[in-house]
Amino acid sequence: MSFNRRKFLSTALVSSTAGLVMGAPAIVRAQSSQTVQWRMTNAYGPGSPFYVEGPGSPTDFCKKVEEMSGGRMKIQHFAAGELVPALEGFNAVSAGMVEMNAGNAYFWSGSLPAAQFFTTVPFGMNTQGMNAWLYHGGGLELWHELYAKVGLVAFPMGNTGVQMTGWFRDPLESVDDLNGLKMRIPGLGGKVYSELGVAVRLLPGGEIFPALERGVIDAAEFVGPYQDRRLGLHKAAKYYYTTGWSEPTNATELMINKQAWEALPADLQAIVKTAAMACNIESQAWCESVNAEALNDLVENEGVIAQPLPGDIISRLREVTADTLSDMAAADADTQKVYESFMGFRAKHREWEAISEKAFLDLPS
Repeated sequence: MSFNRRKFLSTALVSSTAGLVMGAPAIVRAQSSQTVQWRMTNAYGPGSPFYVEGPGSPTDFCKKVEEMSGGRMKIQHFAAGELVPALEGFNAVSAGMVEMNAGNAYFWSGSLPAAQFFTTVPFGMNTQGMNAWLYHGGGLELWHELYAKVGLVAFPMGNTGVQMTGWFRDPLESVDDLNGLKMRIPGLGGKVYSELGVAVRLLPGGEIFPALERGVIDAAEFVGPYQDRRLGLHKAAKYYYTTGWSEPTNATELMINKQAWEALPADLQAIVKTAAMACNIESQAWCESVNAEALNDLVENEGVIAQPLPGDIISRLREVTADTLSDMAAADADTQKVYESFMGFRAKHREWEAISEKAFLDLPS
């Protein structure tokens, strides 16, 4: 589906109380009595739990902003395909055609390679570490610095927690089984797989099941038990590898047009940031609440074989990840800066994690 800019602009909405420039963001240097009306596009399709609807979702974010602002700021949400195609949000927001987009930063790696670090890093940090880096370790400042170059601002707005390795039509027994495999997987994990001979495909969520069912792909990574069951991936493949090496966390991105953001009154900026932070916490808590039941159901009632990857595969993936990240950093100054910040914080966080979370989890049962 192509992005028809002329048609898009012709349908632009205007605020009932604030003067707008057609085809530009709803730039409002508003008094407290005026209403700001924005639009948000989304990389995920209508009805998707977490990514579109439910606790901590983008539509929940829009509701929170309206309620917290007393109705002064209203955001109209459009799921993928309702206003722009699934992965056109970056272009729409950076061009000023809409004010916001919900998605994942690693979708824009073709334009900004360093953006991938703000979603997840293979063998990186868990959700606690990721949030610590973003909010208090300089990560968010680097995110803003990177996006300012293309007229954007971004905030974390959700997190799935650790994701699964994914679904495979055939079992994996050694690293050699990866060579020639066709797999849907985004982000840095895909780059690592490609170094081992995997033909990596980036498909929107709604296209994964038919591709896996028809054998267009041999394997697919999406999210975790609840979301994967909803897509029916267990009906196309039965081997479910649970080792979340490629996505030990996964941050949802709230992308905002920088010009529109800077025109917002300070109190509305604070509301947007606070609502995004609330959704970041609530969405991850919701994911934690539903995945255990879903995994049990898949194993006990659907014949799914859920297991960790063999150790030799994990070891090789870890080696290739280190080389891949190092090579990426050496090739791009922005990536080098983000890489050094992320890895430096990860080293410090792991020292604490070893004597806190890990020590607790390793207690005898």
